[in-house]
Amino acid sequence: MRFGRIPITEVAPVIEGGLFAAKAVPGEDIEVGATVFREGHDLIGVTAVLFDPDGKPVQRSRLTAAGAGTDRWTGTLRPRYAGRWSFAIEGWADLYATWLHNAEVKIAAGVDVELMLAEGVRLFTRAAGQQGRPAGNAQVFRLAAAVMADPDRPVAERLEAGSEPAVLEAVREHPVRGLVTSSASYPVLVERDRAGRGSWYEFFPRSEGAVYDPQTHSWTSGNFTTAAKRLPAVAAMGFDVVYLPPIHPIGRTNRKGRNNTLVTGPGDPGSPWAIGAAEGGHDAIHPDLGSFEDFDAFVAAAEEAGLEVALDLALQAAPDHPWATEHPEWFTTRVDGSIAYAENPPKKYQDIYPLNFDNDPQGLSEEILRIVRLWISHGVKIFRVDNPHTKPVWFWEWLIGEVNREDPDVVFLAEAFTRPAMMHALGRAGFQQSYSYFTWRNTKEELAEYFTEVSHETPAYFRPNFFVNTPDILTEYLQYGGPAAFKIRAVLAATASPLWGVYAGYELYEHVARPGAEEYIDNEKYEFKARDFAKAEAEGRSLAPYLTRLNQIRRDHASLGDLQNLTIQATTDGATLAYSKHKENLDPAGAKDTIVVVVNLDPHHIREGLVELDLAALGLDPEDLNEDGTFWVDDLITGESWRWGASNYVRLDPHHEPAHVLQVRRGR
Repeated sequence: MRFGRIPITEVAPVIEGGLFAAKAVPGEDIEVGATVFREGHDLIGVTAVLFDPDGKPVQRSRLTAAGAGTDRWTGTLRPRYAGRWSFAIEGWADLYATWLHNAEVKIAAGVDVELMLAEGVRLFTRAAGQQGRPAGNAQVFRLAAAVMADPDRPVAERLEAGSEPAVLEAVREHPVRGLVTSSASYPVLVERDRAGRGSWYEFFPRSEGAVYDPQTHSWTSGNFTTAAKRLPAVAAMGFDVVYLPPIHPIGRTNRKGRNNTLVTGPGDPGSPWAIGAAEGGHDAIHPDLGSFEDFDAFVAAAEEAGLEVALDLALQAAPDHPWATEHPEWFTTRVDGSIAYAENPPKKYQDIYPLNFDNDPQGLSEEILRIVRLWISHGVKIFRVDNPHTKPVWFWEWLIGEVNREDPDVVFLAEAFTRPAMMHALGRAGFQQSYSYFTWRNTKEELAEYFTEVSHETPAYFRPNFFVNTPDILTEYLQYGGPAAFKIRAVLAATASPLWGVYAGYELYEHVARPGAEEYIDNEKYEFKARDFAKAEAEGRSLAPYLTRLNQIRRDHASLGDLQNLTIQATTDGATLAYSKHKENLDPAGAKDTIVVVVNLDPHHIREGLVELDLAALGLDPEDLNEDGTFWVDDLITGESWRWGASNYVRLDPHHEPAHVLQVRRGR
């Protein structure tokens, strides 16, 4: 039989029938839902049940109807720690609600009055005797039954006894259920916190501490020792992860020069993504950066500063890579006998050979697994994977599965800017997080649509990391938006997603692009870049204090650590975006955390209008409201406070402060 006594269909989150586990992190509220219905007019209830990794039911959450006539029920579950959890949906006859509805209608009409009261007495008596019902809860039912059974009391009083507050509370805590039907159980993979929450900062170790000699017009490369001096400043800004581009030897054949030219000048270091030279390949370190001992010291310094190191995993090779001579079968050979270099028309990467997984899939796969395990042994638990969409999806499912089976704490970030089907498949295959389309979503409509998609449509398998910039990506919005644009994008990224990141230089408002390209001029991919962060901050020319404040807000407010709790709020202005994030019961006292973000997306002009709030999405209780229905909000950016209500006037000057990040204050 496909259907149980109470039909349950379209359970979510379920990925391809449960073949892949839905993703979550500890303490995250997971949106669950199902379509549940029954024959006739009797009322039903729906519950989601969460099972811990041992299969023990640890949470039952009553779902609510998503809309009249849809039979769709939704709610949330919250796993507490990492592991392989599961959940199921239960549908059941709501015996109490059905009786109360019928009793109120019939008694008001003078139909079957004593019969309905007698049925209520039987219902409460049986419920009081149910196994597992708490004694206090059962006593409430017995008292209600006694009043309802008393023929000397007025009918209205007897009926009222069946719906007084104590009864309603008892039913809420322990419903009176019949015909309980369960769906199948579906997997939920709860991964460590950093898999779904974190603030990333990217820098090139060779640039940190690099020294330019104007007399010889040459550079001395930075190294792990000099780069470690930058770590305290990164940590002080509140970042959790420091991400390093490839640190391996760089090929010399077809080495790219400044600004991606084909002509290499004296001392041009080349692109770190052109991996492999006489000094070694993916299992070696560029000699200029130091030794494995130096790298270990860098990882230890990062850990001491409260940072994790993310290392680039770029599965490609320079023509000088040992693989090119030892394993030519791992590449694509053209008809003329040459190895094909990488292309993404019109872009050409003459300094890189892409890998071919079809000639020797087992040999190549085992070699990559060996490399990943090597870096894990040196303290790397996070890998930012370059262009995973240019490799077979099966390979990632295998590699990540092999690695996480042995070490479930290892996290993989997909740097995949490609079609949605591939990006989503990589998430299903095991990638814990991914770059996203956020970088190119700028208008109110684009952002509202995309925020809704990633928070409510795809979070079970796709966790977006909202990077505001990368060495390859400098959008027109940042090129021409001035300092306000940098603030705006930082606020959006830091508050809309639990994962966000910046590439070094963002805090200095670096915005000049190479003509005709959406990337930086004098790109750090091809040359050293020395930045004086301290001087810029001392002179008030740095965004670092603003980034620090945003990261502190993220740490202080757990609602910003969830992906699925975002609600778009209405605004009357076409360039003003508003959204809220709400989380309930963060501690035993039942505290709530609610943030409302309002952003002027126009970096050039003052915008004003109304913000029309869905107050239900803010989780406000009666004691939070003033007599006039307003409540207090505190701006976490400026420190100002004021009263808000359902409709609020907002005026945001991008040259002063383009955004409100508001905490909804609990209590009057």
